[in-house]
Amino acid sequence: MKVDEIMTKKLEILDADASIYDAIERMIDKRIRSLLVKPGDEKDVYGVITVRDIVYKVMAKNLDLNKTKVGEIVSKPLVCIDKGIDVEHAVNLMAKFNITRLFISQGKEILGIVSLLDVMSAELIKRAREGHSAK
Repeated sequence: MKVDEIMTKKLEILDADASIYDAIERMIDKRIRSLLVKPGDEKDVYGVITVRDIVYKVMAKNLDLNKTKVGEIVSKPLVCIDKGIDVEHAVNLMAKFNITRLFISQGKEILGIVSLLDVMSAELIKRAREGHSAK
């Protein structure tokens, strides 16, 4: 199975100059754990901000959620893989880099995201299909 078969295509994107409060609001509203952060300019690259980043880098340090900007804590560069990569290889990369998500790209375009939850869901679907075909 290829990563583009299990990736989440709807990405939530935020500007680097958005406040952490805006990021929290979006994550809670959409029930997601990460946001893609746009490059600040043409020399910059995409980044990601996660729930973990917000809690550890902002809330644990008692920083102002309205004054602290997403761009101040964003993680860069993204770990991206081509859409045709096998899920098994993606899981090995996640383990190697101790990360929970990979961004799926084609050239410079980001097409989607694959998380550990997506991998587990894909495995359940695969096993269910195998079980149905065996009957």
